[in-house]
Amino acid sequence: MRSPSMRRELLLLREMRDAALAIRELVGGRSVEQVEADGIRRSALLWHFTVLGEAASQVPPATKSAEPAIAWRAATRMRNRIVHGYWDIDVATLVATAADDLPQMIAQLERFITVLDGDDEPDQPG
Repeated sequence: MRSPSMRRELLLLREMRDAALAIRELVGGRSVEQVEADGIRRSALLWHFTVLGEAASQVPPATKSAEPAIAWRAATRMRNRIVHGYWDIDVATLVATAADDLPQMIAQLERFITVLDGDDEPDQPG
């Protein structure tokens, strides 16, 4: 049986992964202009980036150091920027992050979840 702290760590990692997957889905192949023009999509994108960063900020330092390649600080910084300066968010940065950085982060999180969970197959969202 997993300890409560391990269950919490897995929950946080899954929250990060699920938020990153949602961001990728929201951006899809859309241009910055298309995302900016769709207020509901933009709001959902901001929400999921906030969840991603908040979960990253709560992962214990020992867990983060076990997988230093994951962009823990970048996710937390993005969350802080959104929460404290939401009226001045550059949607182009969000779209670029979704396209350029999140695929790697999702793969890293999947591998890490698998290791911590002790499964042979990557954990599937949902």
